[in-house]
Parts: sequence; C-alpha cells; structure tokens
Amino acid sequence: MDRAPTLDDILEEARTLGLLGPEPVERHIRHGQTLVGRIEPPASFLDLGSGAGVPGLVLALAWPTARGTLLEASGRRSEFCSHAIERLGLSDRVGVVRARAEEAGREAELREQFDAVVARSFARPAVTAECGSPFLRVGGHLMVSEPPDAAASRERWPDGPLAELGLGPVVVLNRDQVSSAVTEKLLPTPDRFPRRTGIPAKRPLWT
Repeated sequence: MDRAPTLDDILEEARTLGLLGPEPVERHIRHGQTLVGRIEPPASFLDLGSGAGVPGLVLALAWPTARGTLLEASGRRSEFCSHAIERLGLSDRVGVVRARAEEAGREAELREQFDAVVARSFARPAVTAECGSPFLRVGGHLMVSEPPDAAASRERWPDGPLAELGLGPVVVLNRDQVSSAVTEKLLPTPDRFPRRTGIPAKRPLWT
C-alpha cells in the first residue's frame, strides 16, 4: 500500500513546480510552526495570500480542531492548495477561496468571521493590516511573519494607523530566529476598509 503523502512531500512538490520559494522545505514549515504558540488555538483562521499553503497547511495540522480558509488569488496556487488539502485529509475543515483579499474582505460570509488571520510574505505591513483586519472578529488576532530583527519590526507597525483599522498595538515576538508581529482586533473594521483592489498597495495607510 502506498503511504499517505506528508506535508513535507507536498511542499517539496510545490517547490519543484515553482509555487514555493527556494528555501528548504523544513524552513518553510518551521516558519509556520513558530506561529502555533503565539495565541490560544483558534476555532477558525484565514491564511492571507496562502500561496502553496504556507503557513495555512502547517497551522491546520497543528490546530486539529480549527476551521481553516486558505485565501489565494492565483488560480494555479489555489488549485494546488485544494489538492493538498484533500491529500492531507483536511477537507472536512479546511477550504480554499480564490479571490483578491480586497474583494473577499467585503463578502458577508468572510468579513469579521475569523479568530485569527495569518500571513507570510503577503505584502508590506500597511497592505497586510488593511487587507487582513476585515476578516477578523473583535478579539481575534492578526499574526504576520516578520524579518528577524524584532526591534526594526516593531517600527514597521505604527499604533495610529493600526487603530484606524480597529487593531491594537503590535507585539513582536522572536522564536528560533523567526520574528512575528501579533496584534489583537479591538474594534470593528470601518466599512471603508479594505479599499478597492490595488489601492492599499498604491496608497498605503503608512510607509
């Protein structure tokens, strides 16, 4: 009997297909694993710009009762994620949404529905915060993988613009030489966010 594929197998395939960066698969997985203990295990999470499924697939395996949504605009990558979910036996609680974040963040079935939003290599902080905050319910957390310099990372997330999105101050945590920025959603996201597709990147709330 053929053995079931592991996450390592699937991400190695993704790397071979050019859907994942050239770093060793173990490093991609470790990046996702460093997020696991940042917050209490959520009931639901959304992976913002999931790519080939990192960190979403890592977290889905680490949080065995959580409902997960992998949000990805690329048809090729979203199709890969769908197959990966099926092969890992996660179809009963993890799904893929193919859409731009600016559009999906205005959909009633997704807006303010998640306990956690996670992101790795999605965009600069201003874009990630504006696109990620609408998916979070009040009390949920945005968690973003950051450069290894924790002090510099804290400066990348100014309190004022975050508050405009309903987010609290960022705490930067470092584990195994991987930094992550974590912020709690304190208030509902104003209706004007996210702005139209492409605008968050063209006219970021901060630089």
